[in-house]
Amino acid sequence: MNYLTEERRNALAAEYVLGTLQGPARVRFQQLMMEHRTLRKTVWYWERGLNGLGEALPEQSLRPEVWERIKVRLGLVGDQDSGSADVVPLPSRPAKKPARSWQWLAGVSTAAAIVLAVLLVWQPGGMTDPESAQQLAVVQSEDAEPLWFIEVVKSAIRVRATGQLDPRADRDYELWLVAADGRDPVSLGLLPKQGLAELPRNELLNRVEVAALAVSLEPLGGSPTGQPTTVLYTTKPVSL
Repeated sequence: MNYLTEERRNALAAEYVLGTLQGPARVRFQQLMMEHRTLRKTVWYWERGLNGLGEALPEQSLRPEVWERIKVRLGLVGDQDSGSADVVPLPSRPAKKPARSWQWLAGVSTAAAIVLAVLLVWQPGGMTDPESAQQLAVVQSEDAEPLWFIEVVKSAIRVRATGQLDPRADRDYELWLVAADGRDPVSLGLLPKQGLAELPRNELLNRVEVAALAVSLEPLGGSPTGQPTTVLYTTKPVSL
């Protein structure tokens, strides 16, 4: 199958941004993004267009008990710490999603990333003062479970592994910068398997447009080749 025809590039990029490209097809597309500059640019165009539509939607405020339930679901607080006896339960995720679903509004992935990361930063013992963060990102599994929260500040990249991560003891996870100009991915360091970690901020973050952050599965100690071995996830950082 030729993934680089304009029609197929746009179809796959649109589904990827909307979140309807799932399972092995999503993983395969993430791998192709790492290999082909044209795919990364197409995804960027769709993100810019669809997220622009999402930003035009009016703000909606949730009741405090709903926020508490979200924090419990993410593992940021326990049920006993939520402080609400009458918590409104969130609907359970359906066992199987349809192959093509347009229920996700444009811009929802970016909005979700902001919500999840800000919730984390504001928790007691969180990574830093939220006002000092320049960019936030959430690395999610194929089932949309948050695995790592990433915060870019002036001099570092702070990362927190969530309780949803089930790490492999015989492998490491490496974070990569994928630039929109098509250059080879650049390693930003190894991700923590639990708790918090601080990575040095690569100066390239100041000079290029970031198309995506990618997470690869590597031998212990990191990539032996200087390039990603097996790409597992990608995410788009949100500028604050």
